Amino acid sequence: MMNMLFSPNAQWVLLSTLILGMASGTIGCLAYWKKQSLMSDALSHAALPGVVIAFALSGSKNLPIMIAGAAISALAGAFMIQWIRSSTRIKEDTAMGMILSVFFGLGIMLLTIVNRTGGGNQSGLDSFIFGQAASMVRRDVYTMLFLALLVIFIVVIAFKEWKLFLFDPDFAKGLGLSSRLMNGVYLGVLVLVIVIGIQAVGVILMAALLIIPSVSARYWTDSFQRMVILSALFGGGSGVVGTMVSTLGKGWPTGPFIVVASAALFTISLVFGARKGLLIKALQLRAQKKELVRTWSSGKVLEEGK
Repeated sequence: MMNMLFSPNAQWVLLSTLILGMASGTIGCLAYWKKQSLMSDALSHAALPGVVIAFALSGSKNLPIMIAGAAISALAGAFMIQWIRSSTRIKEDTAMGMILSVFFGLGIMLLTIVNRTGGGNQSGLDSFIFGQAASMVRRDVYTMLFLALLVIFIVVIAFKEWKLFLFDPDFAKGLGLSSRLMNGVYLGVLVLVIVIGIQAVGVILMAALLIIPSVSARYWTDSFQRMVILSALFGGGSGVVGTMVSTLGKGWPTGPFIVVASAALFTISLVFGARKGLLIKALQLRAQKKELVRTWSSGKVLEEGK
């Protein structure tokens, strides 16, 4: 563990998972309040075919090219979800489930074909399934850091617009805020944070890094601003802890350990959360019962005195 901490490359990987977790937690709050948590799952799975096709066309594991391929594939999945929703009677969640399954199945099929070609089995594309942050080189880390910071910047710089867009779209429209533009920006940053995280966390578990921190933060506060901050901290902390634990074993995938760390934070939030935690609710219920008994007893004494 100490050797890992003092290794320059490992420190860069830790920094990248920290920033990735913060960006995921931030965007996860937007998806949570937009009630599209399943969208992140669908788009993360939809990105896999683009990664494999980008590798097959380029002939090398070039992260910027793979990110571009994943983004195109994920955006295609999002477009198909919207098209199915608007052109048929199929509901949005059903459309998401269909696209998730079809694109992921296509990605696995293409991955199998590529791995059987010359040099394909040495490409390391399997790391995009469950994630392997340790396989990233410094150039990959730089790319992830830049794009993750860009996502956080977009959320911070337009924070007031995001609140209007999520909580009062009619008032936002009256102020001249284009819902189509905000939807486009929201979809763009969601896809961006997914495609930069799939190498570290994997396409299967990337949705968990978007969903779990925001849900955990909801148990601690009713304020949207504080929820975004807490979700970013939870996501970043999970990324660091999961990455550190995954380095203890040879070949341990990073994604599952990051998700387990997120799940541990969620369990703590579920029980001890200051706003909606089970312990707080139990104490409040107990206090209400005591107050009810006290009120009932006082009323009974007054009646007997009369």
